[in-house]
Amino acid sequence: MNISQTFQDFLENLKVDNADSISYKYKRITKALNRKFRDSHSETNYSLQVGSYGRHTAIKGISDLDMIYELPADLYQTYNSRSGNGQSALLQDVKNAIKETYSNTDIRGDGQVVVVSFSNYQVEVCPAFLQSDNSYKYPDSNNGGSWKITKPRQEIEAVRNMNIATNGNMRRLAKMCRAWKNKNGVKIGGLLIDTFCYNFLKENESHWETTYSNYHILVRDFFEYLKDLSKDQKYWHAPGSNQKVYKKGNFSAKAKKAYNKVCEAIEKNENKTVYAIWRKVFGVQFPYPREVLECAQNYAANEEFIENVVPVDIRFSLTIECIATQKGFRDEILSLLPILKKNKKLKFFIRNTDVPEPYDVKWKVKNKGEIAKAKDMFRGQIMDDFGNRIRKENSNFGGEHYVECYVIKDNVCVARDRIDVPISRG
Repeated sequence: MNISQTFQDFLENLKVDNADSISYKYKRITKALNRKFRDSHSETNYSLQVGSYGRHTAIKGISDLDMIYELPADLYQTYNSRSGNGQSALLQDVKNAIKETYSNTDIRGDGQVVVVSFSNYQVEVCPAFLQSDNSYKYPDSNNGGSWKITKPRQEIEAVRNMNIATNGNMRRLAKMCRAWKNKNGVKIGGLLIDTFCYNFLKENESHWETTYSNYHILVRDFFEYLKDLSKDQKYWHAPGSNQKVYKKGNFSAKAKKAYNKVCEAIEKNENKTVYAIWRKVFGVQFPYPREVLECAQNYAANEEFIENVVPVDIRFSLTIECIATQKGFRDEILSLLPILKKNKKLKFFIRNTDVPEPYDVKWKVKNKGEIAKAKDMFRGQIMDDFGNRIRKENSNFGGEHYVECYVIKDNVCVARDRIDVPISRG
């Protein structure tokens, strides 16, 4: 594998592919708010793109876009002195202003922001007052209303400076980490990813000069760093702002698995199977030469990938399980079995998820190995759940198999999980 060219192509594949649409929405929202609060028709003044998109660490599939709208300073006293919940009133005024432009769009206040929901992404608008230290004071309508401080400018500047110091490696590493998150269903926020990448590079100056030809070593060392972080630590301090960034779920086990896969890929770099190993870490965006792919043992021309069906932006957790049944035998939990015998009825189901209702569910069943090839039964299509939230299968023949489950909310895959199904050949 040509490491340098492959990683360049990989990062090209990760580029946000709807930047024009996002920019257009940002501008229209900004113009609507400027008309309301500043008697201006500017599409760019007084707004700031923040979050992953503003830090330039976002990748294809991003569904949660953030912006700050800077309100005139004299309005602070107007809302602060308002009887009742002035913060809620401010969010309502912002919502109504945007509604004049997007009258048929779902727009709602959500505690601290106004959420504008489009077909496969949403813009979270945070109205705020610029402070003398370049921080922002923003409204929190929860618990009777209060004001809080955020420092996105400082975070953007810190990431930009580290990116310059590391010859672009800061943002590229953050983008690759997001691809890993989306492929492996890791519930971890964008600011925490950027914080980890920033801290890793700060502690490893040897990687500041790392070029594409050594990106396999860069990601190996990063996953080693990630897997060894304390499991008991609840938060880290964001670069620039020093604000606390809390972890949303445990990521150590999946980081360790990624580290082991990367080590395997490095060892097998000259083997054609190396592309499949890298894809287990980073997903379908990782390049796989067509001539090599079509010769792969488990290749199926009609296999489908969720990334090609809907945008993938993992923000919630999901765990699936399987019960195996056979007449005359006890029911068995698949995760507790070393290997499954043939002729079992299998029922896959969602054991737990924190995705808020409503949502849809899709499944994928993939058979692997010589028997599947002989039977022309690789499968691999994305299948609708039709509201059942279970998938019934049978352990008809031996070999390696797996089942994936995807939770789709607002036309975006926001959670996913996979369960391996090793079936005995005997």
